[in-house]
Amino acid sequence: MTKYLLGAAALAAVAALAPAAPASAQSKTITLCWAAWDPANALVELSKDFTAKTNVAMKFEFVPWPNFADRMLNELNSKGKLCDLLIGDSQWIGGAAENGHYVKLNDFFAKEGIKMDDFMPATVLGYSEWPKGTPNYWALPAMGDALGWTYRKDWFARPDIQADFKKKHGRDLAAPKTLTELTEIAQFFQGREIDGKKVYGAAIFTERGSEGITMGVSNFLYPYGFKYQDPKKPYAMEGFVNSPDAVKGLEAYKALFKCCTPPGYTDAYMQEGLDAFKSGQVALQMNWFAFFPGLYKDEKVGGEHIGFFVNPPEKEHGSQLGGQGISVVSYSPNKAEALAYIKWFAQPEVQKKWWALGGYSAHKAVLNDPGFAKTAPFAADFLTAMGEVVDFWAEPSYAQLLLAEQKRVHDYVVADKGTAKEALDALIKDWQKVFKDDGKVN
Repeated sequence: MTKYLLGAAALAAVAALAPAAPASAQSKTITLCWAAWDPANALVELSKDFTAKTNVAMKFEFVPWPNFADRMLNELNSKGKLCDLLIGDSQWIGGAAENGHYVKLNDFFAKEGIKMDDFMPATVLGYSEWPKGTPNYWALPAMGDALGWTYRKDWFARPDIQADFKKKHGRDLAAPKTLTELTEIAQFFQGREIDGKKVYGAAIFTERGSEGITMGVSNFLYPYGFKYQDPKKPYAMEGFVNSPDAVKGLEAYKALFKCCTPPGYTDAYMQEGLDAFKSGQVALQMNWFAFFPGLYKDEKVGGEHIGFFVNPPEKEHGSQLGGQGISVVSYSPNKAEALAYIKWFAQPEVQKKWWALGGYSAHKAVLNDPGFAKTAPFAADFLTAMGEVVDFWAEPSYAQLLLAEQKRVHDYVVADKGTAKEALDALIKDWQKVFKDDGKVN
């Protein structure tokens, strides 16, 4: 495993940068790379404070989500110097660590008094650690996120709709408490006419090309009891990936897709869901919490029109982890300044402002504040979700693992090929081959 250990000269330079500097010409410029979305705009605003304190100017390279992984992984693999700081996906951490793309941060954290115990455990595990479960840190948790749901709270509140639902299901129409209830609600709205317009039940993820359907399916698999491997025997997947409960979860996702999505909804991910919800097509929408601040501000479907809820349980609780950590790229010629940024960003007061601007802090000083749940209509749900998240494989070969699941579940859910059990059995074989090629299994 190739590791970059921070030298004494770089640490000294960081220490010199830490205090507020007098207003003068900016001596250096560093570039932060991330995806192009609302939280990135919030980070631009937040970072003005860093420049004011350190005289280090900031540039930003934001890439649209459909191209983000290819663009940034190519940059890392070519040892490019575009990015001094990179907010990379959680799944990249294994490959970035083992291939020497990220600076190992342990010595820096120890010197600067940055404690991983100050961040939510799920985000440390998901965004920072490699190998998983060991105190080896390659990123600072930067953007907490999970896959949750929005719903048309105004539709749910209509007396005629309430009455129809209660007559059909014998309970009040409200945010679902289980995935079974969620599907019943989606079925109830599918094809219903509201304000003279035909509406549909739910916008969920079906996209094949990147990660979409895997993320969506996972939000059903986890609550049904799916596990990636035997907790006592790494990479042993038989009876966990394809357990009877996991099969039920995959079948339930397909049932929701077949019964209750808009017409032609066969290759949909984040943006398609947002479009369907904003245009008033659907009663329910699966999407990342990162988009919820913007949706709440939307003039047509935000405010009193929108409600939020955590991914409901079935057999157990579970939500797909999103979000990212921030890392120093080992090929950067500006490591000292990049590390100064991480030291600044880790401060509780900066983290509080990050949340206020629309970013999702993972710092306990923010999330464990007694008043946090009341800071936004989705804050309490976010806090709950981050306590029950599960992530996809973060192995160096995660891309092959992801492509395999994308194919298997899309073929079953969308293309009607085979059974759920056959899809998960085949997925185990795909994954076993990847791990065998990696020397992880015999």
